[in-house]
Amino acid sequence: MSAATRLEAGARGPAFLRADSDAGFRAGLKSWLAAELPALAGVRGPAEANSIAFRLAWESHCCRAGLSGLGWPLAEGGHALSLARQAIYHEECARAGTPLPVNMIGHGIVAPTLLAFGDAAQKARFLPRILDNSEVWCQGYSEPGAGSDLAALRLSARRDGEEYVLNGQKIWTSFADLSQWCLLLARTDASATRHAGISVLLVDMSLQGVTCRPIRQITGEADFNEVFFDNVRVPASARLGPENGGWRLAMAAANFERSTYFVPRVVRMQAELEALIRLAAERRQADGCAMLEVPGIRAAITDLGLKTHAMRLMAEDILVEAERGQTSGVSSSTLKLLWSENHQRLFDVAMEVLGPEAALGPQEVSGAAQGRWARDYLWTRAETILAGTSEVHRNIIAERGLGLPK
Repeated sequence: MSAATRLEAGARGPAFLRADSDAGFRAGLKSWLAAELPALAGVRGPAEANSIAFRLAWESHCCRAGLSGLGWPLAEGGHALSLARQAIYHEECARAGTPLPVNMIGHGIVAPTLLAFGDAAQKARFLPRILDNSEVWCQGYSEPGAGSDLAALRLSARRDGEEYVLNGQKIWTSFADLSQWCLLLARTDASATRHAGISVLLVDMSLQGVTCRPIRQITGEADFNEVFFDNVRVPASARLGPENGGWRLAMAAANFERSTYFVPRVVRMQAELEALIRLAAERRQADGCAMLEVPGIRAAITDLGLKTHAMRLMAEDILVEAERGQTSGVSSSTLKLLWSENHQRLFDVAMEVLGPEAALGPQEVSGAAQGRWARDYLWTRAETILAGTSEVHRNIIAERGLGLPK
C-alpha cells in the first residue's frame, strides 16, 4: 500500500479518531454516539433492541462511518489505535447501550486470522469487505460429535484437482443463515492423527450443496444453525495456510477469539455492572428499602466489581500479548472462564433484583431496559459452553499453566 493510500486509510472515519488526547477521543466518541444511536434506533422495545436487523444495521452504520479496523495496521486500512483507545471505544459503546454486533466472527476472528496467515490475494479480497461490513462471516468449527473435542471433527474435504469436495455437518454455527462466508475446519487427510490432517477453508455460503437450518433458542431467537455440506466444491485457492496444517491456525484463531472477541465483552461487563447498580438502587422491596441496600445483593455486587476490575487488567495484558503476536492459550482461557462464569453471576443478581417480575419474560417485564435484563439472562446460559466449555478451559489452565498431568 502506498504512503498516500495509508494516509487515506488512517484519515477515514470521524475526526475524534485522530484526537490529540485520550480525553478528547472519549469526548468525541460520546458525542458521536449520542447523536447517531438515537437517530438510527428510533423507538425500540426490548425485542427490537436485540433484533438481528437492528444489530446489523447499527454495525453496518458504524463501519460505513469508518469505525472498524480500530486496531488494524494502517497498511491494511485500519486505524492502528492504541490499546487504551480501543478499550475506551468499547467502554463508551457499552455505556451508550449499543447492541452487540452480528459480524463478530468477521471482525474479531476472521480479520486477525487473515492478517496473520492470509496471502496477499486473500487479504485484498476479504479485508475491505470486513471493514465495510458488506460481508458477514460465520465459523464452522463444532460438529455433532466434535464440540469441545474439536480434534474429533469429521467433515471431509477431499482434494479433486484444484478443488476440495466437502461433505459433512457443522452445528451451533452463529448467524450461518445470514453469512456470506464461513471460516471452516475440515479434515483433508483421514489417515492422519487427530490433530493432523486438518485444513482451514474460506467457504462461500452460497455454493451449491450448502444448507442452513436455524436452531431456536431459549430466548426465542435463532442465532445458531446446523449447516450441511453435500458435495460442496471449494477452490483450492480458498485454503488458508498449508494443507493439513490447519490445527495451528485454528488454535491461533481461538486465541484471537478469546482476546479480540472476549476482551470487549469484559469492558462491556463493566458498563453492565454500572447499570445493575442503578437498577438495584431504583428497585425497592415491599418495605421501601432499595434492593441495593439488601446485604446479600450489596455483597454480590461488590464481589462482581472486584472481579470485573481484575478481569479488565487481565484483558489489557492479553491485548498487549496479541499486539506482540504472542498467543497465550492459558491467559486467554483464564479470561474466557472468568468472564463467562461471572457474567452469568451478574445476571443471576439482576434476576434477584427484579424478583418475581423476572419470570414474566423479556416481553412482559415493565420497561424496555428491564425487559432486556430478562432476555440477556437467558442468553448468558450459553456462555459457559460457547468458545470452549468451562471444563475445557480448566483443563487448559491445569495442564499448560500449572503443569498438572492429563
